[in-house]
Amino acid sequence: MENFDNPNIENQSAINLNKQEEQFQSRIDMIELRASLEKVKSEIGKVIVGQEKMIEHLLAALLSNGHVLIEGVPGVAKTITAKLLAKTIDVGFSRIQFTPDLMPSDILGTSVFNVKNSEFEFKKGPIFSNFILIDEINRSPAKTQSALFEVMEERQITMDGTRYTMDEPFLVIATQNPIEHEGTYRLPEAQLDRFLFKINVGYPNLEQEIAIIKNQHESKKEDKTEGINRVISAEQLKNYQQLVKEIIVEAQLMEYIAKIIINTRENQFLYLGASPRASLALLTASKAFAAIRGRDFVTPEDIKEASYAVLRHRVIVSPEREMEGLTADEIIRQILDGIEIPR
Repeated sequence: MENFDNPNIENQSAINLNKQEEQFQSRIDMIELRASLEKVKSEIGKVIVGQEKMIEHLLAALLSNGHVLIEGVPGVAKTITAKLLAKTIDVGFSRIQFTPDLMPSDILGTSVFNVKNSEFEFKKGPIFSNFILIDEINRSPAKTQSALFEVMEERQITMDGTRYTMDEPFLVIATQNPIEHEGTYRLPEAQLDRFLFKINVGYPNLEQEIAIIKNQHESKKEDKTEGINRVISAEQLKNYQQLVKEIIVEAQLMEYIAKIIINTRENQFLYLGASPRASLALLTASKAFAAIRGRDFVTPEDIKEASYAVLRHRVIVSPEREMEGLTADEIIRQILDGIEIPR
């Protein structure tokens, strides 16, 4: 007869259970990172009601060290959310309001003649900071927008043959109104491709609208950013960004990313598909979403979550389908639904 009370059997079961637990434990410690992100959300939540998806995407971009384009009608908290995020990080902040008469030198800086030493000196523009908020980026013509090409991609600018490198971390958060609004210019595709994410911001629902009104009624502060604490240092942020790079991505998930990108190029509803830069952006963003959820490995859900924000500004819907009302997000959803999810 078998002895079901045998202590050796119990010990062996305990050992097997411990091995299983070790197998599923995080190989990278994500506790501090998650705690810091929760603090950032809490600080932003002192002012912003709702918009959880926008805030989560901004945090993913922060961890990915990638730039963000936020689009929405005026008054949906695009600018204030970006300002609040910048205030929670102990880094330099600069805001640039784009207007039709803004010149590239107003952003990058210009050389000024110094009478004392009879030499030209470069006076740095507002782009020389860590967090750059560009408000209404599509209010300026292409010449001014093109001034951002080099600095966004290579994090440097070249003036009069001299190269100036940006201090890390360096993040551009740009807001824009929808293209159909008066007085706006369409951003060049080459510039759009330099944004990691394009976040679409919609209107709040009824409960959120009521909460916004109540908060405004009860608030006694003139400055909405007053009382927001810095909870992450520049050094911590750089460490978190490095940690995200170490997150594990299985080979079949890399193939899954490649299939999504290739499908955008072969899709009959798209006039322009995504570039290899989009593949790299999707990989990086997926790691960031995994980190936000406290995992040290990427899942297909992370990739799907990142796909919309990574791809919607990198693909162009064919004119015929656009006239029918088909959007980039709907085509991306169809692509994701049509590709087998690796398990």
